Amino acid sequence: MQPLQQLEHLDVLIVGAGLSGIGAAHHVQTDCPWATYAIFEARDVIGGTWDLFRYPGIRSDSDMHTLGYPFRPWTGEKSIADGASILQYIKDTAAEAGIDRNIRFQHRIVRADWSTEHAHWRVSAERTDTGEQVELTCSFLFSCSGYYRYDRGYVPDFPGMDRFDGVIAHPQSWPQDLDYSGKRVVVIGSGATAVTLVPSLAATAEHVTMLQRSPTYMASVPTRNPIARVVRKLLPASLAAFLLRWINALMTQGSYRLSKRRPELVKKALRKGIERQLPAGYDIDTHFTPRYNPWDQRLCAVADGDLFKAISTGAASIVTDHVDTFTEQGVLLESGEKLEADIIVPATGLELLFIGGMQLRVDGEPVDVASKLAYKGMMLQDVPNFAMAVGYTNASWTLKADLTCEAVCRMLNAMAERAMGQVTPVNRDTEVSAHPLLGLDSGYIQRSADRFPKQGNRFPWQVYQSYLRDYRAMRRRAALDEGLELSNPARSPIDGLSCPGSVKVDSSSALAGAR
Repeated sequence: MQPLQQLEHLDVLIVGAGLSGIGAAHHVQTDCPWATYAIFEARDVIGGTWDLFRYPGIRSDSDMHTLGYPFRPWTGEKSIADGASILQYIKDTAAEAGIDRNIRFQHRIVRADWSTEHAHWRVSAERTDTGEQVELTCSFLFSCSGYYRYDRGYVPDFPGMDRFDGVIAHPQSWPQDLDYSGKRVVVIGSGATAVTLVPSLAATAEHVTMLQRSPTYMASVPTRNPIARVVRKLLPASLAAFLLRWINALMTQGSYRLSKRRPELVKKALRKGIERQLPAGYDIDTHFTPRYNPWDQRLCAVADGDLFKAISTGAASIVTDHVDTFTEQGVLLESGEKLEADIIVPATGLELLFIGGMQLRVDGEPVDVASKLAYKGMMLQDVPNFAMAVGYTNASWTLKADLTCEAVCRMLNAMAERAMGQVTPVNRDTEVSAHPLLGLDSGYIQRSADRFPKQGNRFPWQVYQSYLRDYRAMRRRAALDEGLELSNPARSPIDGLSCPGSVKVDSSSALAGAR
């Protein structure tokens, strides 16, 4: 282990060079120009999700006016954009701001140890290309690595998988040379990935069958937003982008709230929408009527109704049943029906992994992440100088991630002005109870809920899943509030001041931070 004095030190270390990480870097270098920073990226490219997933038809399932950055608004014609366009948008954002020069590729963080004595994290990383161990220190650690595994997706242990004579292609590791033209394809799953894959494959395959255990709520959405066209014609670009972001955010939030308060009304509306796009007499009860209420699981967006069109033309079909076993020729279902296939695609979901599997220790003690509350959904209880970007489950990821990035920078500036080296979320409310962090019943979330931090039942530990409420809580309040404790006097990078002591901060006396 290298002596501390020989290690490189950064003010901020960002983990992940995807959508969130590039956004975080923009905020750090713009809002905290005094701070040194770098991005550690385990893979060898920018883009995160939008580079990793390369299956046919990959696209956003949120509108780009909210999934894009507010500091560099999306200007493309399509509100629901394809993966390649989103990836290029992220790369262009990084290049224009010089962020790409601060990315260290093939650096996977294995462990981070916080030292109160030194007021810093000692970070251990592994070079994924050479196996070399890399160490450095940082004053603040910001995880922007999302919450799922990048090295593999979730595949149930289907009986007989090794018997199948055809190709099994998982969306998270799609073979780029796979030829599916004229082939019989079975896509197992009914989530956003399957809904995207089926119509794209159906354009050239002989036939595509979407095999689902149970239905998912779906709604057709236009890839080109008619409201956006009007707003862009009438208003200057910056004002139009601001307005479109709020219009789409509030519309999404309104739909979610209505689903929670009037689920039967939303069920009827969704069913009517599907009835209009499928042939008369289609068995909607079996294939498009879930057992749960809307937004108990994430609602799937069907771009321009392409899935319904593929079904209507006969290019695709839906079978609602359970897999009994794979066979040499395809899949045998519990009902006894056989689905013959040349290619089987298990679009069966993600495998979640909090903060990329990084191990955290505070003053030598391992952090049991699952026992911690999440402060405003962005920091961990009793873990100093650490933040995480976790987006919404019911709206665009970037809406929450951007609020988090801004809040982190306001906090860093407030700490610097007070010349304090440590900020720690501390819960002093004995009446706060713990609940699941992500708040959806989706299988991929439930499988890993016990390994994630929790949310509380009241501010600042509650995760609202509401852009409006988070906007008030994270942007309109002071940078440091009653949930945070400042300690560890340090020289300020802003004005050279230092001040002694450990203080609890309340919102009436906290600095708002320099912007």
